[in-house]
Amino acid sequence: MTNHPSQSSVTTNAALPVPSGRVEGGQLDVWTLFNNLTAQHKAINLGQGFMGFPAPQFVKDAGSAAVQDETCTQYAPPRGKPELRNELAKNYSAFFGRTINPDTEIVVAAGGNEGLLCVFAAFMNPGDEAILMEPAFDQYTMNLKMISGVPKFVPLKTRPGVDPAQEVLTADDWVLDIAALRAQITPRTKVLVVNTPHNPIGKVFSTAELTEIAAVAQEFNLVVLSDEVYDRLTYEGKPHVSIATLPGMWERTVVSCSAGKAFGVTGWRIGWMIGAEALITPCLRAHTRYVFTVNSPMQVGIAHAFQQAAQNDFFARQRGEYLARRDRFMRALDRTGLAYTIPHGSYFVLVNTGRIRIPVGYTFPPEIADRDPCYKMGYFFTKEIGVTGIPTTEFYSETNSPLGQDYIRFAFCKPDDVLDAAAERLLRVKQFM
Repeated sequence: MTNHPSQSSVTTNAALPVPSGRVEGGQLDVWTLFNNLTAQHKAINLGQGFMGFPAPQFVKDAGSAAVQDETCTQYAPPRGKPELRNELAKNYSAFFGRTINPDTEIVVAAGGNEGLLCVFAAFMNPGDEAILMEPAFDQYTMNLKMISGVPKFVPLKTRPGVDPAQEVLTADDWVLDIAALRAQITPRTKVLVVNTPHNPIGKVFSTAELTEIAAVAQEFNLVVLSDEVYDRLTYEGKPHVSIATLPGMWERTVVSCSAGKAFGVTGWRIGWMIGAEALITPCLRAHTRYVFTVNSPMQVGIAHAFQQAAQNDFFARQRGEYLARRDRFMRALDRTGLAYTIPHGSYFVLVNTGRIRIPVGYTFPPEIADRDPCYKMGYFFTKEIGVTGIPTTEFYSETNSPLGQDYIRFAFCKPDDVLDAAAERLLRVKQFM
């Protein structure tokens, strides 16, 4: 009889598996960290950008009906359900000023983020570079890490002559230095990411700004990944312009959008990519390997939601509601005396904390103690002020993180009573200024 080593001896003597560098992370992610702190200190959560109010009833009804539809119980085509692609083509053809082919120029993704990953995978090999404009949505960098791509960073900076700690700025006061953008381009650069309306600044890039960026993309033959998930949320007459609509840019731009942001159903995880067939085809190949296909019922639900939104003027009404929330929150900030940036799009406000002084000797828990000062300020807000935001250094590379040290990002996609309760708590900050 052959003697076999016991399971315990094998476990004791064998080396343990080691995660790959793509998924290994040294610290708890910012979202989990601050959600945990919010619960621990019973703070009001204005950190993560989830909606604090019910989704529109007509959208939920459309989703419920689709769940009961027997044609939605099986796989959808990898490219997406025809019902949704047809509605998207109809909706975006007018916006792009061209006829979008639903069969060749659209792919439905598992949320906007999966669309981003597909574009990177479709056009980048290991070691290739993508340029990100900071502050930048943190998933860009992580998606690049997953495909062994290399992020290169160029920061948006406040205009010379303004004092962000003392003055209320507008999103237009954050500008891109085109020379700095050009300086980041190398022979390995393949993708340039544009995010408008911008998270977290709320900047809506003008046609003039996008024209300068487009010229660089064309000169260096770059694919532009245009993240436009907040395309339905712009304020004060600021028009949302897609770089894909500029001369010569349709052929090199993939636009990524999101039903979660458009209809307030982030949990449905429906997004889409739009672009020329030559760009969308490789994105479809990547998408097919990552998730194969997206859940059928919610695709049909969003298709029907688009149909009804066109009839009930939903997007205009929604924009007005978000504008009222934004202004409500800004009035609360005015009462505190804190400076901030007025967003022209999305549902975030950057608040400048440069005038706040955390008491000397203040104690931080271990999960915060070794983080940067912006994280410490975020913790201070959560515990002492009772309102949670997200430290803006999370949206910067290590090199450029000093540019974000004095900012906390707050989300105003919350009900009025939550914003009013946060307003009262924010007044506590005065004693530390």
